[in-house]
Amino acid sequence: MLARLRAEWAPSIPRELLAGAVATFALIPEVIAFSFVAGVDPAVGLYASFVISIVIAFAGARPAMVSAAAGSVALVAAPLVASHGLAYLLAAGLLAGLVQIIFGWLRMGLLVRFVSSSVRTGFVNALAILIFSAQLPHLHQANGAGWALLVLGLALIYGLPWMARRLNIAALAVIPSPLICVLVLTLLAAGLGLPVATVADLGHLPDALPSFGLPEVPLAWETLRIILLPAIAIAMVGLLESVLTASVVDEMTNTPSDKNRECRGLGLANVAASCFGGIAGCGMIGQAVGNVTYGGRGRLSTLFAGVFLLVLIVLLKPWVALVPVVALVAIMVTVSVATFNWGSLGEIARHPRTSTTVMLATVVLTLVTHNLAVGVAVGVLLSGVFFMAKVSQLLQVRCEDDDSAATRTWSVTGQVFFASADALVDAFDVRGVEGRAVRIDASGAQFWDITAVAALEKVVQRLRAHGCAVEVTGLTASSRQLMERVK
Repeated sequence: MLARLRAEWAPSIPRELLAGAVATFALIPEVIAFSFVAGVDPAVGLYASFVISIVIAFAGARPAMVSAAAGSVALVAAPLVASHGLAYLLAAGLLAGLVQIIFGWLRMGLLVRFVSSSVRTGFVNALAILIFSAQLPHLHQANGAGWALLVLGLALIYGLPWMARRLNIAALAVIPSPLICVLVLTLLAAGLGLPVATVADLGHLPDALPSFGLPEVPLAWETLRIILLPAIAIAMVGLLESVLTASVVDEMTNTPSDKNRECRGLGLANVAASCFGGIAGCGMIGQAVGNVTYGGRGRLSTLFAGVFLLVLIVLLKPWVALVPVVALVAIMVTVSVATFNWGSLGEIARHPRTSTTVMLATVVLTLVTHNLAVGVAVGVLLSGVFFMAKVSQLLQVRCEDDDSAATRTWSVTGQVFFASADALVDAFDVRGVEGRAVRIDASGAQFWDITAVAALEKVVQRLRAHGCAVEVTGLTASSRQLMERVK
């Protein structure tokens, strides 16, 4: 029991704490930026990230995964904030959390199985590009000193691990290089008085701990009418991003996770965040990848990311305010590089065109709309369309005549469903069969839906209209059961 808890929570306590600290520094600029996107005070996003991280560490299913206030949710929430204010956003977040809990209890997290590998690759690549593009405004405003610090920060992040391996320096291998980057760049900027933007310039940091309270909205049907659709949108976008992020962490760590429990955990986290004055959130793929990359494997790294965030923004605010923005930009640039699936570029020429089309469509639509749900939904739709088109082409109908017995046999092989039903009907040429005995051998076919059954009935009726005695043989048990239910 103790060994299992240790493996789930903290395989290595120092590594978990340090990886969680890296995730925290990666969270700060993103959460503040997403708060502005949603039209709320930075404290709303920061409080939410703290609460969500704490709750999801205990209630979630995916160890080492980082969840917080996210840009995809902020985009959905922005219109509600603009039209009705923060209180209604908190109420919508509370309702969204309840929807996510119900979603998990209904075991609908398994719907991730319908997301193809091509869609997941497009999802990862699109988010990597979005993470990088979110840093560009900071770089456009940077002066010479800022660019110099950025180059130095990237050199430290990439160079220190290389030096640790090359020179066998244990200390450099233990401490994540992004933390050293933040420390060195902060000391240089503050000590030399360099004219660079700092965290204090991003927005007002909280002055106190979050307090518990229900959203101050009227308990009326009108309130439900206002928040219902935004809450459902927040719930679905959050579930989608969290489940896909969990799948990415599964692949990175070669371990499984319970997607239904992750849905329930996210719902509980969003309910708690809304009650503490925070915006709803979901899985953060960039921060999760950074956490895993720098050694996070257990729940302790997720828990510490939230605790350390609160410590930084409340107790250590004067020091955090001095951190140069370019230090955090350097971290996020390396996270975007690590997130992007570079192997997918070489696979474009090797993989089937349909798979490449799905991947590129997911990337393009996500980038154009800045909405993960749109990109993934279209990718899943395209995957389904291409799959159905491919399967429908596998349907074969062969015709054989037995002149001695004056019979004709049609052998049906393949999958018959709504996409291939018309092809089944068209394959039967009834000319010249008047008065003959006809046998339809369906032993190699599977009928999946009422459209397929209706197509077979149409063929039988057409043959009987030409005076044929029709016999259908070889139906599978499930096909016969479907036909009996339809009749």
